[in-house]
Amino acid sequence: MDIRRVMKERIILFDGAMGTMLQKAGIGLGELPESWNLLHPDTVVRIHKDYLDAGADIISTNTFGANRLKIRGDGFTLNQVVRGAFNCAHKAVRQAGHGLVALDLGPTGRLLKPMGDLDFEEAVSIYAEVVELGVQNGADAILIETMSDMHELKAAVLAAKEHSSLPVFATCVFDESGKMLTGGTPKSVVAMLEGLHVDALGTNCSLGPRQMLKAARELLRYASVPVICTPNAGLPRSENGETVYDVGPEEFAEDIAALLDEGVSAVGGCCGTTPAHIRAVKKVAEGRKAPDIVQKQETIVTSYAVAQTIGKRPVIVGERINPTGKKKMAQALRDQNYSYILDMALEQQEKGAHILDVNVGVPGTDETSALCETIRQIQSISELPLQIDTSSIQAMEAAMRIYNGKPMVNSVSGKKESMDAVFPLVKKYGGVVVALALDENGIPDTSEGRVRVAGKILEEAKKYGIPEKDIIIDCLCMTVSADPRGALVTLDTLKRAQEELSAKTILGVSNISFGLPQRAFINQTFFTMALQKGLNAAIINPCSEGMKGAYDAYLVLAAEDENCGAYISTYADFKPALPRGAVWEEDLRGILKEGNTAAFDCHAVQAGKKTKKEQGYFNDSGELTENPDAARLIQCIRKGLREEAQKCAEGLLQSREALEIINHCMIPALNEVGKDFEYGKVFLPQLLMSAEAARGVFAVLKEKMEASGQGGNRRGSVILATVKGDIHDIGKNIVKVLLESYRFDVIDLGRDVPPETVVETAVRRKVRLVGLSALMTTTVANMEETIRQLHEKAPDVKIMVGGAVMTESYAASIHADRYCKDAMASVQYAEEVLG
Repeated sequence: MDIRRVMKERIILFDGAMGTMLQKAGIGLGELPESWNLLHPDTVVRIHKDYLDAGADIISTNTFGANRLKIRGDGFTLNQVVRGAFNCAHKAVRQAGHGLVALDLGPTGRLLKPMGDLDFEEAVSIYAEVVELGVQNGADAILIETMSDMHELKAAVLAAKEHSSLPVFATCVFDESGKMLTGGTPKSVVAMLEGLHVDALGTNCSLGPRQMLKAARELLRYASVPVICTPNAGLPRSENGETVYDVGPEEFAEDIAALLDEGVSAVGGCCGTTPAHIRAVKKVAEGRKAPDIVQKQETIVTSYAVAQTIGKRPVIVGERINPTGKKKMAQALRDQNYSYILDMALEQQEKGAHILDVNVGVPGTDETSALCETIRQIQSISELPLQIDTSSIQAMEAAMRIYNGKPMVNSVSGKKESMDAVFPLVKKYGGVVVALALDENGIPDTSEGRVRVAGKILEEAKKYGIPEKDIIIDCLCMTVSADPRGALVTLDTLKRAQEELSAKTILGVSNISFGLPQRAFINQTFFTMALQKGLNAAIINPCSEGMKGAYDAYLVLAAEDENCGAYISTYADFKPALPRGAVWEEDLRGILKEGNTAAFDCHAVQAGKKTKKEQGYFNDSGELTENPDAARLIQCIRKGLREEAQKCAEGLLQSREALEIINHCMIPALNEVGKDFEYGKVFLPQLLMSAEAARGVFAVLKEKMEASGQGGNRRGSVILATVKGDIHDIGKNIVKVLLESYRFDVIDLGRDVPPETVVETAVRRKVRLVGLSALMTTTVANMEETIRQLHEKAPDVKIMVGGAVMTESYAASIHADRYCKDAMASVQYAEEVLG
């Protein structure tokens, strides 16, 4: 069966849960599911065959956790486990007389850098090893499933593409808010995976079929490839020590029918589903034709979390991370002073940039390594998509490979050598490419000539399978000081590219004024003219009040700012920037009225009642003075700038007590980030980077506190463990980082931890709070057993639990004291228990 062809003809049916069926078969506490391929092959064969007999077209090998991080020290090699898995699957296919076998790849259980400790290329290598074994053992397709991090998802897809020619399907986990663990959305997932040319994409696990409907609709809205949905059988609970789910086969099938009605192409089951569920789904899917796959035309660039559409509403590409004409930026790149670069990124984000241009081309430096490291650093603290801006093909490829999402790439031209070099990279890694309207003959003097070159680029891109939506035409700004008609030609090119080629357009606006005095006047006016012509994206300085003001005003006048809401919000209390050290009178009155001393310092100390001067508003000369270290420390922690935060803390220690810095700077900053995380304003990577910055600050303060006899001022101890049989410690490690940043002592017992170890440690260390984590259905029984033993031998210990398979009701049914839906909830419970 040619699965790609069949998927165009009818609904495809995947199998159901392997872990659920192994539990029913009696898998023991702590046993690796994959070991049953060798220890109990007849059972695994029977499970596969039961799914095939129920109507499944594709069965997934029992290799969800088969990788070199997990299959080690258990008596079997990875090669043996994978070979055993395929032997079982192929035997079941022969017995059933039909079916295809997909190599099943699950998450490694580790977070990738910079959030975690796993290098991107190491992740690719881990998956590549399993893919090669799958190919050797006769896989018909590759199913990458249950992914909660877009970066790891990209690593797995690259491994599958680089080491096989098999069909590749990829599904990930969204919560009820429609987000992945690290912030990815259906829109961002679709953009990245289509750029990587997967054959089908979708979602699995975590949600029941009814709850999955929202994410499915979003996937279908943006996807131009078939969509897969394999939900859980509802929500789990524990009955008599066994995990059961609340949606039976008939109800499950009814809800699957609703997904099929929306246009889903392939369905199946995840946790809690059985052959009975698949048999019921077969009845509602049988006879249905495959839905028509409509090619969507939206131009989308993404980060790990934010998907930015380039369309009617123009977007701003921040231009400031570029050393051209910027001595400080060039020197920062030579010195690898990433604090300066990250400040520039965050400032542009705060001023309203939608995408950040990243150009690190400084003579005498290694551009490839500098570009990759700069991208890693920016993506650790900012959720904005990036534009990879380089003329080096080597640097471009390296950056596109490690980039977390689908980037904008600047640039390709109409020169054959340029297209021959750039388009293969876009074909492989995906991206929205800026296409310069010039070729071997230079920059055409007329709009006709530029449109002709743009058309040639679009036609050449088609040969590589790159859609027109992923090409954005740079109509080229030529300075009017050299060519008086330069602006007019550019504007006419912009208009014609849209009308004649239906192309999206972009301009590097500031080029228009080169060589002229008071360039801001020229830039602002030309920018407005280009917006009126329909410019889709502008590379500008968003920190320029004139340029940003022109943009915001245009949105109002073009009816792109509903009820002028954004404009009013931005400018209702707007005051032009003042010279350094100056302050508006009304601002000073407000500061005094609010009694806000956090950002101000006073070096004079007098006895008796404190005046405003002693409270910290004025210096000895009676002038209002900011305390740069205090304000900067709060800002650096919030933004995740660890090195800068440590420098600020060192400066503050010259005049402030360590405990004061903790209570009035560090903890309030963390609390603000925590609230923003809960409200969806920041994403997990930013939360973790803020926590890391706070940990760095505490390391600086700890020495002084211990020297003064305060002993580091820790707040109590918490045991964390991933339960026996489970090696997925992403959630546990995230909780650890946050707890430590809030100054709790964390006793990390690691992963695959026996109940006895948890209990013994809790009793011996007299710990009052234990946190347990589990990702897999098959290991929740171990969590319940751990809780049982803790209640028996350490009854005063409070227990919090979390993980992908957990719900509040499930946690209650296994007698946990608190279900923590995320890391911040764990911190809040720790504060409740330990103070």
